[in-house]
Amino acid sequence: MRPLAPGVHQLPGRPPHLVNAYLVEDVLVDAGTPAARRRLTRQLDGRALSAHVVTHAHPDHYGSSHAVCDRYDLPLWAGAADAEAIRTSTPVPAPGRIPKLLSRLKTPDPHPVARGLREGDEVAGFTVLDVPGHSPGHIALWRDHDGVLICGDVFFNVLWPTGPPGFLTWDQEQNLESMRRLAGLRPKLVLFGHGRPLRDPARLLRALR
Repeated sequence: MRPLAPGVHQLPGRPPHLVNAYLVEDVLVDAGTPAARRRLTRQLDGRALSAHVVTHAHPDHYGSSHAVCDRYDLPLWAGAADAEAIRTSTPVPAPGRIPKLLSRLKTPDPHPVARGLREGDEVAGFTVLDVPGHSPGHIALWRDHDGVLICGDVFFNVLWPTGPPGFLTWDQEQNLESMRRLAGLRPKLVLFGHGRPLRDPARLLRALR
């Protein structure tokens, strides 16, 4: 695992940084696609874990959640407005024909959500922020004392910081408001669902222009 900040590690993926998962103290944040199960468990076996958090109910973020939670007997926590989508494995599609077609593809195994996270809740020293748009119940995790932000898919950083693809985003206007909110925090370290870590907060602001 790659250490990024005190108590925060990135689980290496293939290819690197394409679909990210993080270990925050003893909490796993996101679980990649269903194909990531073995890679994740190889890195997590032997570690003390207390919970698994999903930033949002898209198959590339809760794809291996059921397998991980079953293997380590973990409760799954997610944004309250995304809990039903994970419990039933029926993600809310974005508007339009292509998202509806994509929603018919095989989805990950469903899993019960033990705790619906809301604004202001605490997870492993981070504060939960409600940042809907990419999905109805998207959350971010913010640690104020050192400016570490786990933003899920509110931003992508595949080549440079941008918003997520419109055809995968439930409400683009809401996501834009969430982007503004997170950029306004001026984080010192931003960890994305997709892309490399970023230590230059000004680049988030430029993504809004």
